Amino acid sequence: QLQLVESGGGLVQSGGSLRLYCAASGFALTHYAIAWFRQAPGKEREGVSSISAFGGSTDYAYSVGGRFTIAKDNAKNTVYLQMNSLKPEDTAVYYCAAAYGSTWYHQPPSITEESIYDYWGQGTQVTVSS
Repeated sequence: QLQLVESGGGLVQSGGSLRLYCAASGFALTHYAIAWFRQAPGKEREGVSSISAFGGSTDYAYSVGGRFTIAKDNAKNTVYLQMNSLKPEDTAVYYCAAAYGSTWYHQPPSITEESIYDYWGQGTQVTVSS
């Protein structure tokens, strides 16, 4: 069974940091680009960041303002999202998603078009208190 599993979420104070993990099970991430999305209660899902399959090219939503960093470790079959200087408005369930195909080998997939993603994880909760 092909799965993506997120972990690393939790409760932190404003200004703190968290590192999220997206691990693949049943398939290799080598040829998949990965994106992180988030969804707060009562709001639509929002793209946060993405990374190309091979080239390490990345994209970030304007809302994260340089505070987040995405990285991909194909040897460990894992993608990370380092989140620093967290704000209460970052509170959401965070999801990772995988996009297959050569289109995304060397460019990050769009974080505004969810239809390009083939697999989604179940999400991990991030709560930032003030």
